Amino acid sequence: MPVYLLDDSLAFPHPVLAEPNGLLAVGGDLSVPRLLLAYRSGIFPWYSEDNPVLWFSPDPRLVLSLPDLHVSRKLNKILKSGRYEVRFDTSFVDVIRNCSEVLRKGQTGTWITKDMVDAYTELHERGYAHSVETYHEGELVGGLYGVAIGRVFFGESMFHLESEASKVALYGLVERLRERDFDFIDSQVPNSHMKAMGGREVGRERFLEMLRESVSKTTPPGKWNDGRVMRSESL
Repeated sequence: MPVYLLDDSLAFPHPVLAEPNGLLAVGGDLSVPRLLLAYRSGIFPWYSEDNPVLWFSPDPRLVLSLPDLHVSRKLNKILKSGRYEVRFDTSFVDVIRNCSEVLRKGQTGTWITKDMVDAYTELHERGYAHSVETYHEGELVGGLYGVAIGRVFFGESMFHLESEASKVALYGLVERLRERDFDFIDSQVPNSHMKAMGGREVGRERFLEMLRESVSKTTPPGKWNDGRVMRSESL
């Protein structure tokens, strides 16, 4: 199948036209309207600094339904210890920068370019992108960020500087999403980390059905920083 070249019009080809590796289109920009359209359509940007913007819609897709969250014995012990505090939307830029700079095992670079940082910070200012932060003794030690549209949270990236800190953030996120009647987290590309937390692979057709239903539900954008600080033993 061809890879589509985007122009200035606000449109994407249908996700079923993606290459086997999920690559669907090249070009366009990272404006707020285009990003929101992409997520609503089951598409997301993923590229490195020296490449044009690449748009993906992988098949299968990894999703985490909120009731399916798996808490390991180790994570449960840490949660009960009260070691960490979890906050929302208090340090978005710090979280996304850490996600771009803290290397994971086997990783040699980052796909979170400066343009991506700027674009998602703008989404955050508009109330669509959110961060979940894990603190220990006042220091940011883990977190994640993503985009919320309708009743879907599109997870983008996570990091940790202390053991299990990103998983504590994910647990806190699921609790917050349950409060807000969200349906699921889109984890995008299958990975062992999210599978261990309860994520499951679904085919593209099923994913798009789930997506259409959930993004159509009304959830006004806005910051999630309501002043609450959640200690891990209360999560």
